[in-house]
Amino acid sequence: MNRQRLAGGIGRVALWMTTGALVALGQVPFSLPFVALAALAVAMTVPLPRRGAFLAGWALGFGHFLVALEWITRPFMVDAARDGWMAPFGLVAMTGGLALFWGAAFWLAARIAPRARLPGPLVLAPLWAGAEALRSVVFTGFPWALIGHVWSETALLQSLRLWGVEGLTLLTLLAAALMALGLRRGFTRAGAVLALVPPTALLAALPLLDPGPAPADDPQAPMVRIVQPDVPQEDKTDPAAIPVYTRRLLDLTALPGAPDFVLWPETALPWLLETMPDVLAMVADAAGGAPVVLGVQRGGAGVYYNALALLDPQGEVAALYDKHHLVPFGEYVPFGDLLARFGIHGLAAAEGGGFSAGPGPAVMEVPGIGPAMPLICYEGIFPAEVAAAPLRPRLLMLATNDAWFGDFAGPYQHFALGRMRAIEQGLPLLRAANTGISAVIDGRGRVLDSLALGEAGIIDAALPPALAPPPYARTGDAPVRLLLGLWLLLALFWRRRA
Repeated sequence: MNRQRLAGGIGRVALWMTTGALVALGQVPFSLPFVALAALAVAMTVPLPRRGAFLAGWALGFGHFLVALEWITRPFMVDAARDGWMAPFGLVAMTGGLALFWGAAFWLAARIAPRARLPGPLVLAPLWAGAEALRSVVFTGFPWALIGHVWSETALLQSLRLWGVEGLTLLTLLAAALMALGLRRGFTRAGAVLALVPPTALLAALPLLDPGPAPADDPQAPMVRIVQPDVPQEDKTDPAAIPVYTRRLLDLTALPGAPDFVLWPETALPWLLETMPDVLAMVADAAGGAPVVLGVQRGGAGVYYNALALLDPQGEVAALYDKHHLVPFGEYVPFGDLLARFGIHGLAAAEGGGFSAGPGPAVMEVPGIGPAMPLICYEGIFPAEVAAAPLRPRLLMLATNDAWFGDFAGPYQHFALGRMRAIEQGLPLLRAANTGISAVIDGRGRVLDSLALGEAGIIDAALPPALAPPPYARTGDAPVRLLLGLWLLLALFWRRRA
């Protein structure tokens, strides 16, 4: 009997994990949002017993994050001899930790729904959306592979202008909840309506939300040049490769044309900023007098920053921005000096403690362009921080090095997140990526020009206009979080009265 019970328990956990993996197929590069929606509905059809609800939600989340975040192992393999042993531990720790938020939502729903006399799916959906919002901020936050992201390759993404990703996540889960209620009713007319109306309505909304073709370029708009050198991560610190790739950056920058502004990727040059005045003069000369923003490391005496530097026509540093939202265990390690003794280092920093954090969101005044908000890699995934600029910028300027993420899911997911920030703020986004994907994106999220992954080259394009601030740019996530908080209070009140 015990063996049968154990086998049955393992089988149920495996089914939950498999369902979670199907939910992950909504994320890029798979981009099957209606498969994800159906899997979410199926997950909600199962009545949640008080015992086992947490494990069910956790197993569902584990399967989802295991598939959606497979790229987490890639950075460990850049220096496999030093870091490769950490890859499986990193993946399991990340997926298992994020799955705790889904488990908590299922656990709470199983305790509220029966006594509040509410249908389980309608209790679970807002709690699940709240768990996704919570994991976006707890322990510095990780808003990657959110449920709302399954719509990233559809016109439904335009709704981010109204309510952001957290609102789109709530909408998706409520649609799945109605489908689940229909599936619970079986093959009845009412059940068919409940099950089929949400996906039908979403399909009908897609053509209505399509932003249409981009308007023609403004002949008065500044011309921007984005440089993508395509340097493999293992070559960035190879003494034999450094001169080759530095020359490639300079040659691409100096190609014919007359850009008003040049953008290089994150950590484009391998030396500390303070040690290379001659190189900076060469960069300015290659740009032909146009201002250049380039990614570089700077600092000394044990304090280092991942930075963007604005160069004037003489190669002097006119402005600096230091990355403030660092990647845990990538750019810094808590108690790094201690853990370094056990072979645990920040993957992107040689020092045990890693990089130091800058003061926070900022705006950089680029001559001839206007105020630009600099973002370095990971910072582009946080909607609230992009909205926290001290003044509304003319554009978003994202420099990244996605060579860490491999060539499958990671770079494409990161690129999709950048498009979301452009839509939320109604601002054009210039994205310079070391190995790709570099792009010019307008304020409706349309990709006007791009360079593919693994391709060296430049983009010369007119800078798209900034749009009027959409509703989300004015309110942020506050309305959706207030709605979720009020719903939770009401549900707890109903449960107490019952």
